[in-house]
Amino acid sequence: MTTGSFTWFKSSYSTDGGQCVEVAADLVASHGVVPVRDSKVQPGPVLALPASSFSVFVAGIKVGDFPV
Repeated sequence: MTTGSFTWFKSSYSTDGGQCVEVAADLVASHGVVPVRDSKVQPGPVLALPASSFSVFVAGIKVGDFPV
């Protein structure tokens, strides 16, 4: 997947610590995927995650399934 002309964003909780990912919601409705990339390597690879899997991942973060 290429970065195309997606509208990328980071969480409002992100800081400038350099450990952020960016997501694009442009393909959720039409293709059911959430593109994800490293915010430090914007022209780099993009993962296309199924929207349902991404939702489960975010829910897991919210409840603390992935401790720092």
